[in-house]
Amino acid sequence: MTPIKYNLENIKKNIPSNVKLVAVSKTKPEADIIEAYNCGQIIFGENRIQELQQKKQNINLPIQWHMIGNLQSNKIKYISEFITLIQSVSSFKLLTAINNEAKKINRIIPCLLQIHIAKEETKSGFLESELLNLLEKNNLQEFKNIRIDGLMGIATFTNDSKQVEKEFKSLNALFNKLKSEYLNNTNFTELSMGMSNDYMIAIEQGSTMVRIGSFIFGDRVYS
Repeated sequence: MTPIKYNLENIKKNIPSNVKLVAVSKTKPEADIIEAYNCGQIIFGENRIQELQQKKQNINLPIQWHMIGNLQSNKIKYISEFITLIQSVSSFKLLTAINNEAKKINRIIPCLLQIHIAKEETKSGFLESELLNLLEKNNLQEFKNIRIDGLMGIATFTNDSKQVEKEFKSLNALFNKLKSEYLNNTNFTELSMGMSNDYMIAIEQGSTMVRIGSFIFGDRVYS
């Protein structure tokens, strides 16, 4: 059994059947993605537009590609036709740009709203107050070519599990608030939180989608 197959089987034993696994394949070779796909993995997450484009072009498989990294407005057009889900929608400006690109190709693009829950200021995302203000003004109703499927968040990078748990718990509370008061449609179902080092805490706090890279493919290779 190969390391990738072994790792995938172990992770899938640890996560409930209702939790989706996103294999974070950024910086990983196409051969690793194909191997993971052949082991039954369907969803893959990338964070660089050029790399995602190349992999999509070279790998002729029915993969569900998720954009999980910071996305520049002028780069959306390169992935708008095939992207399955944009998880990292972190601003009203980006929502507007995605909607405009989707409208050009007559497509509705599923998105998650990224919420800033970590202590690090460098992490992206809506502040809770900012997002609630948008929803109270009903500004999201104008986006006819976007479907808001849920929320995404990245916890503080720390060994303090209580801090991570607190952040995930707050995101789950916001998710439930939005679902009951603002976005009570059948599509608003996904809560993407949890990565290799904290995905079990995230699942305990209500995550429906975990993004795991190094625990599947090994340590990331930086270029």
